[in-house]
Amino acid sequence: MSIENNAPRSSTPVMSVGALAERSGFSVSAIHFYERAGLIRSTRNGANHRRYHRTMLRVLAIIKAGQRAGIPLAEIRSAIAPALAGNPLSRGAWGAISAAWRADLDRRIAALTLIRDRLDGCVRCGCLSHELCPIFNENDAAAAFGPGAAGLEDAGPPWPDAPEDQPRAALTLSSRISSASAKTSS
Repeated sequence: MSIENNAPRSSTPVMSVGALAERSGFSVSAIHFYERAGLIRSTRNGANHRRYHRTMLRVLAIIKAGQRAGIPLAEIRSAIAPALAGNPLSRGAWGAISAAWRADLDRRIAALTLIRDRLDGCVRCGCLSHELCPIFNENDAAAAFGPGAAGLEDAGPPWPDAPEDQPRAALTLSSRISSASAKTSS
């Protein structure tokens, strides 16, 4: 046996799609998809088989992290562009990518938290089924906020849980609806 045959797999600079799939945790079909999408690159050997440089393991790990965070593939592609241009991603590059993604996640978490906190209150859908909706939505004034559950989309305060606070919130909301109605009717 030659020394090459006994070499550890990690010392091999290129690998087959099967080896890349095994090491990365992605299926072969997913690797082919990412290659067609321009997220990873391969070369061809003399037998015209795809060969992937081991740096694609890091790229695939970043793709997986981005997908788990809900980052669109276009943004992931932009983040890994240096690796696709032949510049391996460094620890510093990953730090910059993860900081940007973290900021995006924080914004989405804040928005989802706001929506979650408003689900128990009036969402100003115009259904008039809530006890106080005639106060909030007299003559369907909530239509001025646009279609759908406008109460989940604006930046106003969430509906209070305490019944004693609801009349004050109703007045505030009624005032906001009246103000919005006045703007749309002028």
